[in-house]
Amino acid sequence: MDKRYISLARAKELKDQNEEYINYKKHIPFGMDENIINQYEKSKKILMDYFDINEDIWKDYKWQMANRIQKIEILKLIINLTPKEEEEIRNLSNKFRWMITPYYACLIDPNDIFDPIRLNTIPTILEDSDTGESDPMDEALTNPAGSITRRYPNRLIINVTNICPSYCRHCQRRRLFGEFDNHIYIEEIEESIKYIKKNKEIRDVLITGGDALTLSDELLEYIIKNLRNIPHVEIIRIGTRSLVTLPYRITDNLVNIFKKYEPIYLNTHFNHPKEITKDAQDAAFKLANNGVILGNQSVLLNGINNNKYIMRLLNEKLLTIKIKPYYLFHSKNIKGTSHFNTSFEDGIKIMKYLRGHTSGLCIPTYIVNAPHGLGKMPIPASIKKIVGNYYYFENWEGKEIKYLNKPTLDFKKMYNDKS
Repeated sequence: MDKRYISLARAKELKDQNEEYINYKKHIPFGMDENIINQYEKSKKILMDYFDINEDIWKDYKWQMANRIQKIEILKLIINLTPKEEEEIRNLSNKFRWMITPYYACLIDPNDIFDPIRLNTIPTILEDSDTGESDPMDEALTNPAGSITRRYPNRLIINVTNICPSYCRHCQRRRLFGEFDNHIYIEEIEESIKYIKKNKEIRDVLITGGDALTLSDELLEYIIKNLRNIPHVEIIRIGTRSLVTLPYRITDNLVNIFKKYEPIYLNTHFNHPKEITKDAQDAAFKLANNGVILGNQSVLLNGINNNKYIMRLLNEKLLTIKIKPYYLFHSKNIKGTSHFNTSFEDGIKIMKYLRGHTSGLCIPTYIVNAPHGLGKMPIPASIKKIVGNYYYFENWEGKEIKYLNKPTLDFKKMYNDKS
């Protein structure tokens, strides 16, 4: 048989395998689609008129932070809410407050209660649940000094703030939202830096929060400079969702600070292709073109992205804006967020699909965090056995971790049943 004939037949087979994805992705909202841009501009104009501002002020990140939406009266200008939904939001605000930047709010489809950005930022009746834990990672028990979280032999976290531009409904630290925004006291940060100086095995420090980029340029540089002056600290990482919720935070001055103390690794948090906008792309390019290494950490969220085609499109589009997919986290057992939880099978199926259907650059590592701060466990590599509804993992220290695998529930049915 002619070799070219065999090759062409195989090529046709491969092309046919991609056809379903090509057709499906037409229906996945992507932040640079014309219809998304048009809706964004429409909502943006409404808010700009309401606040009586111009384009320059709109793109001022300090204005965006100062005018984060936290009142239903303002939200209603751009999102359609029923009286019942309004009441639910008001009641749930007493448990866990909500807040969203004007920029990010304008990406929400006004008429879609299942819009992925709306689900991840605006409270729903599904949060009215006591299922889960306030601190499943036991962060309070891994704090040896200052505002440090330490779980590994040679790296640690400095938590510098409880502030975020927008508060994610699935956040593992939602217990820290509080009623007010607070950066960590400088004394605690200095104590953290002193601890790192004394412990020479620490080579890698992650600055996070909250969102590390809510700090002023001056304070952020103070922390980075002091860490860079410690000889044994080789890697400095920044944890932020600002590229998603507040891309205007990536200013020339901030980029110049990062350049002074390179290498800086910045991990951001895109969960859905709709979050990848022209503004987000501009911010990513500005960072990457000035030497900042970018990675993305997604969380697998029921009703938002637990779909192989959505995850594929997300990761493929991230690469086009110079962000490497890094981790896909299994959602944690956090109080009030159980509706976002998925089964392990969901994540495994997605990872199995990605392998071969897209390039290795697009494939993150699927991770479950061991309860009580016992570290990240890659799936399926850490799975040792499955007994009934329980998965048994082995963590990096060789400890056996027993984890209940709950089935993925029908998100829309859950919502409709409870509402």
